[in-house]
Amino acid sequence: MALLQLAEPGQSAAPHQHRLAAGIDLGTTNSLVATVRSGRAETLPDEQGRHLLPSVVRYLEDGAIAVGEGAKAAAADDPLNSIASVKRLIGRGIGEIAALGSRLPYEFVAVESAVPRIRTRRGEVSPVEVSAEILRVLARRAEAALGGELAGVVITVPAYFDEPQRQATKDAARLAGLKVFRLLSEPTAAAVAYGLDQGAEGLHAVYDLGGGTFDISILRLRRGVFEVLASGGDSALGGDDFDRALARWIMTLAGIEDDADHRVLRRLMRDACAAKEQLSAVERVPLRIERGDGTIWESELTRATFESLIDPLIARTLAGCRRALRDAGVRAAEVADVVLVGGATRVPLVRRRVAELFAGEPLAGIDPERVVAIGAALQADLLAGNRPADEMLLLDVIPLSLGVETMGGLVERIIPRNSVIPAARAQEFTTFKDGQTAMAIHVLQGERDLVSDCRSLARFDLRGIPPMVAGAARIRILFEVDADGLLNVTATETRTGVRAEVSVKPSYGLTDGEIETMLRDSLAHAGEDLAARRLREEQVEARRSVEALRAALARDGEALLSAGERARLEAALTEVGRIAAGADAEAIRSAVAGLEQTCGFYVERRMNRAIHDAMAGRRVEDFE
Repeated sequence: MALLQLAEPGQSAAPHQHRLAAGIDLGTTNSLVATVRSGRAETLPDEQGRHLLPSVVRYLEDGAIAVGEGAKAAAADDPLNSIASVKRLIGRGIGEIAALGSRLPYEFVAVESAVPRIRTRRGEVSPVEVSAEILRVLARRAEAALGGELAGVVITVPAYFDEPQRQATKDAARLAGLKVFRLLSEPTAAAVAYGLDQGAEGLHAVYDLGGGTFDISILRLRRGVFEVLASGGDSALGGDDFDRALARWIMTLAGIEDDADHRVLRRLMRDACAAKEQLSAVERVPLRIERGDGTIWESELTRATFESLIDPLIARTLAGCRRALRDAGVRAAEVADVVLVGGATRVPLVRRRVAELFAGEPLAGIDPERVVAIGAALQADLLAGNRPADEMLLLDVIPLSLGVETMGGLVERIIPRNSVIPAARAQEFTTFKDGQTAMAIHVLQGERDLVSDCRSLARFDLRGIPPMVAGAARIRILFEVDADGLLNVTATETRTGVRAEVSVKPSYGLTDGEIETMLRDSLAHAGEDLAARRLREEQVEARRSVEALRAALARDGEALLSAGERARLEAALTEVGRIAAGADAEAIRSAVAGLEQTCGFYVERRMNRAIHDAMAGRRVEDFE
């Protein structure tokens, strides 16, 4: 079944003009580039016929840069200048990466900037710069195979990459001199590669376990539209963690200390990875590990032992699958096909556990390490304008809700999570105080009701609001998320057209388990959050009532009230302020209601005076 095309900004190629385009899978362990030639999507090899490019960059003594197999081979002997698994670092803050320092064989530079930098013999480099080197090699490979310059590329990212991580990926592409048609979620790309859009309408799941990230997406094909119903995962869980669990087991038995030399740790990770790969085909493998003191430790590893080490990690991925199914509102039995993506899905235990959860054998007909790049190539070919007759609509979703801070430290969600992107939604707000001429806007991401429990994305100010009474101004805040999941926020005062905007482009991302924790906490603390929101709302209402009454008393209290009456109102105001400082929402509501009753006579006098002033010196006929 042919699908509908999603119009992309800047897409202007003539229908019959073939433009060179490629899909890039920028992976944690390995990366690939693919293109469509003669109507068939295929990954492109290097001069030696190797399709996989190890995602390793080495900075050499002569100033040159090695990327791929050569860098990987030398990584154990030159660990501080050989950067691997950089995808785990991209879009993250220096504080987060410093916390991972003991598990990463690099020297991180202590700088005030939020952008982490790694010390190498070439100088200090950022994860964005390292990623750009990988992208340059893939781009050169594609241009050599196609015989021309690329018009653009589609780069895949984990569905669970947050906005800073997506933006950092796009920055790396720009640094590599590439035009990005769009960023595409890896599970969506895999579904396209399998041609699920050509099959029967229904539900599909994509289980993507790569070297450093895990994604699960629940997709629906209906009436020619390919939609991501829900996505989940962990941006710091993958095959590397299998290697790390095995390496930790070896270190314990072989007596290797945590603070061992970087070279020893790199060789240990290399040997653990090799053993993992062998155990996908055999039941037991010999181990021969070089200790830091030059001695050799030998033993044997069985598949059963290895599976016992990694089973808790696989269980974490299955928990993510169940959450995604709940978010999509479907049962596992309703899923027609499960697609396996990523090199770690070659592990037999992974396949068994996935088959058990979904009660059916998963699809693994396409090389799980190539499938994402192939799907990206198909999408790149479409966006380049080369496939007018075979089009599809890919609807990705926002993984976490987006909103703004309101009075009382509450979060007002503008775009809820799992909303289809591109998306644009607006909401009107107003001023809190009389004469307010500016508004501070705080953009947030998360599922909790309080600002303190969500992640801050950006802050900006809207200035030039005409002074009015509180509540009279109309501020329209527009959230726009593009096809790459990047956010732009605009605030406009509707009467004057005064506006301010911000593009969310921080240089760091969420911590390893932050997204998963946000979703879990939003469920575990639902009742608590509801009570907290109610309390904050009552406190805000009490504050508004107190400030409005104090402003009125300052204007005409002496003229309309006796000294005793004013003292009574002042006492009532003090009492409301005292109760509002507490944590009893019902008591605050009752206090505000009591204040309204107490000052009812004063409100009536103010209204009478306003009417009298309006009618003074005028005839009845003037009001007809």
